[in-house]
Amino acid sequence: MPSTYQVIIVMGVSGSGKSTVGALLAQELRLPFHDADDFHSPANIAKMSRNIPLTDDDRRGWLTALAAGIREWTQQGGAVLACSALKESYRQQLMAAGPISWVFLDGSEELVRQRLTNREGHYMGSALLGSQFATLERPAYGLRLPIDDTPPNLVRRALAYLRKGDQSVSKV
Repeated sequence: MPSTYQVIIVMGVSGSGKSTVGALLAQELRLPFHDADDFHSPANIAKMSRNIPLTDDDRRGWLTALAAGIREWTQQGGAVLACSALKESYRQQLMAAGPISWVFLDGSEELVRQRLTNREGHYMGSALLGSQFATLERPAYGLRLPIDDTPPNLVRRALAYLRKGDQSVSKV
């Protein structure tokens, strides 16, 4: 049995369905689920709650904590992480921590804005959506799924992709 396992990152802008799809995927794979939102500092959460976009400096500690988590989860048998990972430089930092498979939930700003308008109890509202789309660098690797499908269908498609073999990207 190998000593390291894969981490699967379900990525996309806020409101794309990362947490929903990620939790369902983790359940199907019998892996722990983690949400990158839980790794933000209180200062970052306060900033986003005031509709102020995070800078790369704001994200530095968050990405370091996520990379540490990826190293740990890889040693513990793998995990599924819901994480925006909007920029290629962020993804490169996370990939340096261990083998990762990417599932990118992609959709129109209109559809995501509609979802965020209906979402309750989350600090990230629709006011920051424009900055998320402006920051998003769509990856040229991994599985890209359109978010206008249902979460169960997205999970089925992700499972089929992951079961095809080694879908990790360690260096781009």
